[in-house]
This record gives sequence, C-alpha cells and structure tokens, in this order.
Amino acid sequence: MEDLRQTKLGGVFSTQSVVKVGTGSTIRRTIQKTYWHVQELDDGAIQIQPLNQSYIPAGPKRKISRDEFLKKFTPEPEFYQSTVFPKLQELDSSITRGERHREKGEVYAAEHQFGHAVGLDEENVRANFGLGLTYLDRGEESKAGDIFERLVKLDATFAPEHKHLFNEFGINLRKTKMFDRAIEYYRRALNVSAGEDDHLHVNLARSFFEKGDVQSAVEALREAARINPELDEARKFWEHLRNKRLLGDPFPADKPAKPERRKGKAAAEAAPQAAAPETGEPETAAAPLSATEGAGPEEKTNGQVRVREEKAKGLGRVIVLDK
Repeated sequence: MEDLRQTKLGGVFSTQSVVKVGTGSTIRRTIQKTYWHVQELDDGAIQIQPLNQSYIPAGPKRKISRDEFLKKFTPEPEFYQSTVFPKLQELDSSITRGERHREKGEVYAAEHQFGHAVGLDEENVRANFGLGLTYLDRGEESKAGDIFERLVKLDATFAPEHKHLFNEFGINLRKTKMFDRAIEYYRRALNVSAGEDDHLHVNLARSFFEKGDVQSAVEALREAARINPELDEARKFWEHLRNKRLLGDPFPADKPAKPERRKGKAAAEAAPQAAAPETGEPETAAAPLSATEGAGPEEKTNGQVRVREEKAKGLGRVIVLDK
C-alpha cells in the first residue's frame, strides 16, 4: 500500500462533454471527447495539458484539484500506446535527424526535418530553435525572424534544459547583425526569469555595443558588475572600452571607498591612493575586439572621453554564457 501511495499519476486521460450541434429544429446533442496529458507534480497538484491535432501534448498547462481529476478524467492507456507514443517518437526522431543534418552542414535536409517536427508540434522549443538556426545558417533573416517571434512568446524557450540552444541562437542573432532582435531576446529572457544573471547582462552589453549604442552597453555592464563584481568577462569588456577611449571610469568594483575625513596634516597622509585600473586588452572570447563607429552620445572630462550614464533598468535571470 505504501508503494502505491508513492506512485505519481501520469499518462494520457480523456474527458467527455455534451455539446449542441445545429440550430432550430435541426439542433442535436453530441458527446465530445478531449484527450489530455496528465502529470502529478511534487506538491501533489495535478497538471493537465491538451493534446493537439497530431495527438502530441501542446498548448497551455493548468492545474486542477485531485477531486476534479478523479471525477472527470478517464485513463486511456491503449490510446497512448497506439497513437500518442508513436507520434512522440516521430517528433523526436525528426528533430534528431534535423540536428544531425545541420551539424554536417546539410541545411536543406535539416530544414525539411525541423519543418516536419514543427508541423507536428508548432510550440516545440527544440524544433523551433533548430529551424531558426538553420535559417540563420543560410542567411534567411526574414524566416529566422518569424521563428524568433514565436520563440520569444514561449516561456519554455528560456528554461534551463534549453540553455545551450538559447545561447547559440542569441549569438547567431548578434553575428548576423540582427541586433534589435538579439536585444529583445535577452531582455525577454531576463524578464521571465526569477532572478538576475551576470553573464546575460554581458551578452546584452555586447549586442548594444555592436549595434553602436555604447551608453546602453555600459549600463548593462554596470548591472553585471553589481550582480557579480568578480565577473572576469565584464571587467575585460569594460577595460576594452577604456582602451578604446570610449569610457573613462574604472570598473565599478574597483572604485575606492571614500576615506574618512580627518583634520590636519595627518588626514592628508592617511588618505589612501586610488589604484590605477588595469588596461589590458580583453581576450577574443570575452568581448568584441573592435569599437563600433558612432557608438552614441559622449562627454569629454579632463581630456578623457566618458560615456554619459543613466540608471540601469532592473532585469531578471537566465542561465547562459555567450562566448
């Protein structure tokens, strides 16, 4: 009995509802059957998701009470074995073949496989990432943009299990000079996340920088330094901007604390000297190696160029690293 209690509910179930068909004297009632993918969560709640026309779990998920589930839902093990499971296998096989074709540079074969997978499940994140990356590989920015619009609307896009694909897609958006989409992509990732991520702010800074908006790039780097003062990528990017005379301030984490004010000569002798910031060129993997012309509004201060600062916007968290 104890083992049975520990077993979680799951699988394909169905519900039935009576609907009216026709009008006037031709009206009649018919029974409509709906199939659901059901999963019991760790907290005991029952999560349901409808099956799409291809009999694959898709669409919004919602929670229902155990009492409602027991009253309305009927298990469909035979339907799962005969229909749902083969479709899930077909979907996974198509995505796997698409990924293999893309790795070999066979972009048209990859498009065919990913397109078939999207036809089975339009909201499948892995299939959409694959199709979008294939379009970017072929330089078809318009088609890649359509996939981008679909991906940014799906919260599952930014889930940890898709970190590698998320990262690759963001890099490719930037490398194909789709800067506005890359910026929107990273901002969306921050907004749907529970916390803050230092690396993501650096990725956002790179997109701003390559777009020519140095001021916004600096704001993003300040946010990364606030979250993690020890982040090496943010420091190297910052020093790169200093070396290009696009920035005069030292890295935020290196700013010395204000000394305690004392009276007389002793105070002058006791005041600490600010350490000179490092000025080494950033590594290739850490930051862009060339400044963008027309990088944005600047101010001159004591012969140095200093980018005007604005208050950074509060953003969220996602687990990615753009290298």
